[in-house]
Amino acid sequence: MTLTDPPGGVTHWTAPAMAKACGISPSSVHRIWHGHGLQPHPMRQFKLSNDPKFAAKLRDIVGLYVDPPAHAVVLSVDEKSQIQALDRTQPGLPLKKGRCGTMTHDYIRNGTTNLFAAFNVLDGSILGRCMQRHRHQEFIRFLNAIEAEVPAGNLVHAILDNYATHKHPKVVQWLGRHPRWTFHFTPTSTSWLNAVEGFFAKLTKQRLKRGAFHSLVALQAAIKRFLAEANADPRPFHWTKDPNKIIAAVRRGHQVLDSIPLA
Repeated sequence: MTLTDPPGGVTHWTAPAMAKACGISPSSVHRIWHGHGLQPHPMRQFKLSNDPKFAAKLRDIVGLYVDPPAHAVVLSVDEKSQIQALDRTQPGLPLKKGRCGTMTHDYIRNGTTNLFAAFNVLDGSILGRCMQRHRHQEFIRFLNAIEAEVPAGNLVHAILDNYATHKHPKVVQWLGRHPRWTFHFTPTSTSWLNAVEGFFAKLTKQRLKRGAFHSLVALQAAIKRFLAEANADPRPFHWTKDPNKIIAAVRRGHQVLDSIPLA
């Protein structure tokens, strides 16, 4: 019954609803669900890439991670856009014994910034710039900043997602004027393949999510400090997942999706 649709307009079974339908106690429902490994309450999100060149692009990027070319710098490049400078309407209560820290659920918006970042997978250092807008003009400015930082004589392999800014004609022209650069685009719907996303997640969890910023300048200063602290103790990126297993899992996922009849 758990694997079937519940009666009425609800989306999933609850323990009380199942107990009522079966004439048993909710605790018995929980025990049976646990015994059969059933969890109707949680919901995991997923997205399978439909890129026809998924396997080739995956192998290309993983190859850069595990066996980078000689005399080359491998950079994972992306933007964390629309970072909000949120201030709380009231001061939060600090953490103490028997009570977690608190913060108000509402906030005041003090503007947004866009963080352009390039993560060096070989040494773990990161170059970041906060910019007001998120267009190809700002992206080219950031590319110029990277170009100035990378030592002469090194090739540059940049891993990017498929955002339109990265493929703008002006960006393509810039790439033509800088022959030591090569862009490697991730397959569609595979942001997890871009190593810099791990840094963005760390930035969000450790600095932005609980932060209170009374101005846009305060937000940008906090991001710059976080970047500086990350560069003070850099850690190289190590890829461990077998690409063949990823490709096989994606194929199985598509087979399951194709077997589901359309409503």
